[in-house]
Amino acid sequence: MPVRGSHLAISFALHVVATALVIVSGWVLVENRTALRAPVVQLIPGPTEDLLPVAPGKIGGGGGGGDRDKMEASKGSPPRFAAEQLTPPAVVVRNEAPKLTAEPTVIGPPDLVLPQADKYGDPMANVLNPPSNGIGSGGGIGSGRGGGVGSGEGPGVGEGRGGGIGGGIYRVGGGVSAPRPIFDPDPEYSEEARKAKFQGIVLLSAIIGSDGRPRELRIVRSLGMGLDQKALDAVGKWRFAPGTKDNHPVSVQVNIEVAFRLY
Repeated sequence: MPVRGSHLAISFALHVVATALVIVSGWVLVENRTALRAPVVQLIPGPTEDLLPVAPGKIGGGGGGGDRDKMEASKGSPPRFAAEQLTPPAVVVRNEAPKLTAEPTVIGPPDLVLPQADKYGDPMANVLNPPSNGIGSGGGIGSGRGGGVGSGEGPGVGEGRGGGIGGGIYRVGGGVSAPRPIFDPDPEYSEEARKAKFQGIVLLSAIIGSDGRPRELRIVRSLGMGLDQKALDAVGKWRFAPGTKDNHPVSVQVNIEVAFRLY
């Protein structure tokens, strides 16, 4: 049976339209891949009953340290603040001939200056002598842990956490900007959730350090089906442009939504 020219023309036109649709849809996916992926991760600085509140104007920070000495840390001054820490401070230097030497620092805005004494120590300590790094751990000086000075956690000074000085930890607001994800590959799906076609959102709390690395990850709102651990595993590998205060990187506590969707 002869094929009519009109049929050939219609068939050709349909093929052209289909090919054009494939090309256009592919271009749209490429051009909008960031927008299409955006729901996978969201940093949430705003307040809800489950989330950390935004700092209205007051910021925090702090740190602590020690080397498990039997005596409390002795009184003195912390070293200067810097954006990164190569060497934690010490009152008593255990290794007097290190292979690599670097100036001791604590993490915080470099323009933050504390009164200086003639020796390193914890400015809140009551003990003048004998010299001691303190009963804490992780290097540094004090009764806390983390390479800083004081009773807190982290590389800052004071009773708080995460760097800087004061109490609590830096939060978005009050001159502190939010971290921004720069490497955030999608989390893997658990086999259990995939088989059940299960979707949802895991809410995490994290401290994004001044080096852009997440730490102290914990589940705020669970999803189950093995997806909570997948969210923790993924975010632990992510990297961020750190939050800043006065144009200096600081550790900031944020909440992170990790969405699991089957496309």
